[in-house]
This record gives sequence, C-alpha cells and structure tokens, in this order.
Amino acid sequence: MLCDVTTPQDLDDRFRESLAALAGAAQRRDPDQPVRDGATLTGTRALELFDAQVTSRQLDLAARWLRSFDEGFHTIGSAGHEGNAAVAAALRPTDPALLHYRSGAFYCVRAAQVQSGEPDADAPGGDDADGATPGAYAGAVRDVLRGVVASSEDPVAGGRDKVFGRADLAIVPTTSTIASHLPRAVGMGLALERLRRLDGIGRRLGGRTGAGLTRPPWPSDALVVCSFGDASINHASATAALNTAGWCDHTGLRVPVLFVCEDNGLGISVRSPEGWVETMLRSRPGVRYFGADGCDLVGAYEGAAEAAAWVRRHRRPAVLHLSTVRLMGHAGADAETAYRGSDEIAADLERDPVLATARLLVDAGLADPTELIARYDEIGWEVRKTAEEVIGEPKLASAADVVAPLAPRRPLRAARVVADAAARAAGPGAGARAAAFDGKLPELAGPLTLAQSVNAALADGMLDHPEMAVFGEDVAARGGVYGVTEGLRERFGVSRVFDTLLDETSVLGLGLGAGMAGMLPVPEIQYLAYLHNAEDQLRGEAATMQFLSRGAFRNPMVVRVAGLAYEKFGGPFHNDNSVAVLRDVPGLVVAVPARADDAAPMLRSCLASAAVDGSVCVFLEPIALYHTRDLYVDGDGEWLDPYQGPGGWVGAHVPIGRARVYGVGSAEDITIITFGNGVRMSLRAAAHLAAEGVGTRVVDLRWLSPLPVPDIIREASATGRVLVVDETRRSGGVGEGVIAALVDAGYVGAARRVAAVDTFVPLGPAARQVLVSEEAITHGARTLLAR
Repeated sequence: MLCDVTTPQDLDDRFRESLAALAGAAQRRDPDQPVRDGATLTGTRALELFDAQVTSRQLDLAARWLRSFDEGFHTIGSAGHEGNAAVAAALRPTDPALLHYRSGAFYCVRAAQVQSGEPDADAPGGDDADGATPGAYAGAVRDVLRGVVASSEDPVAGGRDKVFGRADLAIVPTTSTIASHLPRAVGMGLALERLRRLDGIGRRLGGRTGAGLTRPPWPSDALVVCSFGDASINHASATAALNTAGWCDHTGLRVPVLFVCEDNGLGISVRSPEGWVETMLRSRPGVRYFGADGCDLVGAYEGAAEAAAWVRRHRRPAVLHLSTVRLMGHAGADAETAYRGSDEIAADLERDPVLATARLLVDAGLADPTELIARYDEIGWEVRKTAEEVIGEPKLASAADVVAPLAPRRPLRAARVVADAAARAAGPGAGARAAAFDGKLPELAGPLTLAQSVNAALADGMLDHPEMAVFGEDVAARGGVYGVTEGLRERFGVSRVFDTLLDETSVLGLGLGAGMAGMLPVPEIQYLAYLHNAEDQLRGEAATMQFLSRGAFRNPMVVRVAGLAYEKFGGPFHNDNSVAVLRDVPGLVVAVPARADDAAPMLRSCLASAAVDGSVCVFLEPIALYHTRDLYVDGDGEWLDPYQGPGGWVGAHVPIGRARVYGVGSAEDITIITFGNGVRMSLRAAAHLAAEGVGTRVVDLRWLSPLPVPDIIREASATGRVLVVDETRRSGGVGEGVIAALVDAGYVGAARRVAAVDTFVPLGPAARQVLVSEEAITHGARTLLAR
C-alpha cells in the first residue's frame, strides 16, 4: 500500500486497492432505513452523496489530466473536502451559498437538488428525495469542466475564471482572495432579515410600510452559508466578518449566517497550529460553535443539519467547524512532499472521505466493493467524456467579449430613472416629500453648501428608492462627522439609516451583501485614508461580481467617502489625496462633486446607475468644500447654489463621465483641467488671469473614472494650451490619466501639470508646502502662455 501518494494516478490506484480489500457485510440494510444505527441519514441518501463525492473526485482527476497537456487552467481541487456534500444536503437549495474553492461536492449536490426539484432538506421526506444519481450530476460536471478549460460557454463566469456559482442554484461566485467573501455573507444575512421584517410589517399594515421594497431573490426564512479554509480565519476579512456577526448579535440584530470552516490543517504549506482553529472559532462571542468530522458522511450531515436548523430557527450566526484532509496538494504544481512527511500524508489518506463513505456503504450492506468500484468507474468515464467534449468549446476571443459583463452602462435608462423620480416627486409623491422635509423643502431654502445639497439629495433618494439604506460610522445619531447625514434617521427611521461598528471592511461588506439581497446600499466611509485598508472589498468583491457571473449577480452600491486634502487639521489620515487605488479598479465609478449644484445631480446619477446597471460607485466628497460659501472674496456667497426641486432634475441631469466647463474672460487662451478642490482654486486663478487679459476655460472633470475623455480632448483642442491641475500626487495621480488621454488622442498642443508633491500630507501649515495652490496654478498658466 502506498504511503506517500501525491499524484492523481496514485490516489486513483489507492482508492481502488483499498476498496477492493473491504469485506462485504453479512446482512444488508434496508436503504430506506438509517445508514447506521442512530443516524438520520438514510442508505439511499448516503448512496446519492457517495456519487456526488465521487463526481467531485473525478473532476479533480480530470482537471489534472487536462492540465497535463495545457488544456486545463485550474487545478485547485476538492480532494479531501468531499464531506461538504453533506453540508449541501443539510441545507435547502434556496439558501444562498458563498463557497470555498474546494466545494466541488457541495456544488454537485446543490445542482442535483435544483435539477430534481428536491424538497427542502429539513422538510418532511426531504432526506429521501429522488434524482441524485450519477446522471443528476451531469450538469454540474459540465459547469465545472467548462470553468477548468476557460470555455466561453461556461454558464458561471463565461471563461473569465473558474468559480463555483450560478444564480439558479443560489450560489454566489467567490474569488480565491482569502476570506474576502465573508463580510459580504454577513451583509446578505443582515439584509435578508431586515427585508423580511420590513416586509412582514408592511403586510400586517396592509402594505403601507415596506410597500415598494425589492424583495430578496431568496425565501424569507433562508439562511446564508459561507465556507472557507482554516488558514483563512487568520485573515483580517474573516476576523472582521466573525466580529461583525457577533457584534450584530450582541446588539440584538439578527444575522442568519452559517460559517463553515473546512479545516484541513494547512494553508498551502503553512500548518495551522494544533488546536488553534477550534480555540479561535469557539472564542467568537455571539457566534454559536458546532463541530463535525468532515471525513465521516454521517457526522458531517448531522452536524450540518443541527447547525443549519439552529441558525434558521434563531436567525443568529453560527460556525460549523468541519475537520477535513487535503489530498494531492494545494494545486497541480504543488509538490507537498517538500514540506510534508510520508507519515503525515499517509494519515490523511486513511481519512479520505470518499473511501470512508465507501466503507460506510459496504459495512451497511448497501453495496459491495465491486459495485462501488463500478459506480466510481462509470462516473469517471462520464466525467472524462465530458472533459473531452468541452476542450473544443470556444474561448473568449476578443477584449470586447472579456469586458462585456464588467460594468454595463445604460445612460438613457439611468436618465429615465431620474426623470421618473422627478415626475413622482412632483406629482403623487409631493405630499410625502413635503412631509419628509417637514414642509421645509430644500429648493425653498435658498443657496446651499455642498454638504447641505448632498443631505437633501440623500433624502430625495431615500424617498424615491424604498430599498435604499444609509449607514456607516456615526451617520445616524450624530448625523455624520461633518453633518452631511443630519436628520436622515429622524426622517426615515433606524431600519434605513443606522450606525455600524468601526470597521471599514465590515461597512463595505454589509453594503455588498445588502445590494445582493435587493437593497440599494449607501455606506459611508468616514475618511478616504480609512478606505484603503478595506479596498479589497471594492476591488476583489464588488467590481468582480458581474464580471464573474456574466451579469447574473450584481451588488449595486454607492459608497460615500469624505476625503481629499485641504482640510485644516488631522495630518495624513484626514487629508488623504490618494485615489489611484480607486481609478485602477475596472468598472468602478468614481465621482467627485466640487459644487453644490453638481453634487445633487451627480448623486442622483450614481443612485440611478446602481439601480439600473448594478453599478458600484464611489462618491468622493471634498471635505474642505463641504461648508465653503464664498469663491472670490469673503461674503460673496458664490460657492453656494440653490437646490433644484423635482421640476429641475431632468434639466440638471449629469450623466456619468461628462465634464463641466466654465469660461472665465473673453478670449480662449488656455484650458485648465481639474477636479475637486482644484476647481475652486482654478476659478480664482482664472479670475486673476482675466484681469491680465487672459481668457481661461476651466474644465471640472467631475468623474475620475470613467474620465470624460471626449470633453478633455475637445476643451484642450479649443485653446492648444492645457494646464492640468491635480490635487492628487504627481506619481499615480489623476493628471497622469489626463495627459495619457491627450497623448492617445494625438493632441499636439502644449501641456503642463501642477500636482501635489509625492508625499503624505503633513499636519498644519506645512501642508501648504506640498499641495497645489492658487499661486502655483497662476504660475503654471503664465509659463504655458509664455511658450
């Protein structure tokens, strides 16, 4: 008997040898009875789950085979984790699942459940549903293999990655970024329960409360399951998710989430210290602990069933700690003999869950070894046949094909959403709007600051989007650090405007999950510098969702962030001028309003795009301009603007990716391209230049992603002299993108940049030494004019 098996062929041979050596039972059990004494799992169901486990194992072998001649591109397998078939069987097929990348058996079972119309696992008779035969897993086999070969016919990601996910299976695609999907799972659970309660209140009150709410795509009593590896518990994202779930439970918020930690003791080559995983999981306050042996089908099923029933009944979070093994290494290129001894590998092989299930079936007299080997071979033959078929399927053949589902933009539909909102607010919703503003409509309040305009637009958004929620640190009771959300909780209640714990990863994760559950989340990040430690929730989770699901899943969200420099206190963590990490995320919308009369229509555009296209938008609000009132001289009030009432929303609409142009002076001598705080400084500098007879076009980009390239080219060509005023840093700043756009378009005029120094922003007056100033803008313009 081999004791250092690491290759697919060796594992296959060992399974056959071990199974052939088993002795059949003297007496056969009735397959409709428990598979062993005291169990709830029947023999029939155990046979079905054995087929799912074997299917997953054969998929792993096929992936390695495909890789051997460069036709397979993903070899992270599920061998040793096939016990998660029992987890799927213990859940309902309508429970949304976010799966670990070793979840092949779970995926097979879920696909068969949906295909056969299987009743709920905890419903009467649910354990004995028919249909889970080798043929029932054929759809799952083709799905997985299409992902492995990057086929454009892959119904999940369409050849963009190999992931477990399908909307009709209620499986949300997840990336291989460690534990990054866990905060989203908590958000889904919180939103699912919140919407369930709001809908229930609405039904009791005849539909008055909760009317118009978007119902989530899953039953009201569903739970969310998310699985992950043992090494992942050490990641900040996992810690954040478990902490947030416990925090919510401690504060009385119900979060029906089942965390499943599949513990094989290894993070690639790094061992989890003995006892660490259990100690850590047991120590999480507010999260109920359940444990089971994932290599024992009966134990795994009963542990999962108990945990799922508890979460479903109590609507509270729990973790199922599933002990597993890892066979064949981390992935195809991993030579685990370099860091594991033969005794250790042999011990894991003895716990092989597929072999353990075979022993269970033989001991119960439900099948003899010859029959099980025949089933194993039949499934293997079907998997290999399917693998040969999918090899020839087309791959993504153009850049357009690759990016098609990334970030759909339907500006006409977004404009229609705004127009419809205006019609409702001016017509049937006028009374509700007046009541929400307590009769003090913002359009009658006179000129407003940027902060006041954002506040009014948020309120109008809440009125028009019943599924919208505003949340974050200090946004509710305090009304935000700068008062931007003041009064919203009183107008719309704690279910729609609420404070969260102080953790940006969790704030964004709540938003991601809420959007997926049918809400329109508007989370706030208190300062731009605080966003950076949670940026993977935008890059790895939010922006990839439509890309990895061919648009079947989406997480609409508008993230409000207070930021940029020129704040008068706080140093580098309140004066952060770094946005490169946002502009680098494909498909992400980054909006920067500089003035009050732009802030409201831009926010409406973001909300409309999120609602229509599932867009993920970052609405970056310049702190230093929040309460600015004057432009040229103290008391002139020219940085204030009236708020447009519903009658003016259509005319004031600002499509995503369109700039705003100001003309200063009578001539057209120079174009200044800028954004945010640079707009006000550039207008002031332009006034000085106008007094010298120089005419200036000041272009406010408004959108940093996507950049308004046509507007940039047009306005630059109009004068032939371009000064880019970039309050971000010279390296990696927005100005680089503007200059690159000019070069790509063949612009042949003069160009110059004024940008911040490549440094963090220091505290106090020293900031003036490194940030853009009016004087620097004026000097840059004069230098260009002198050429």
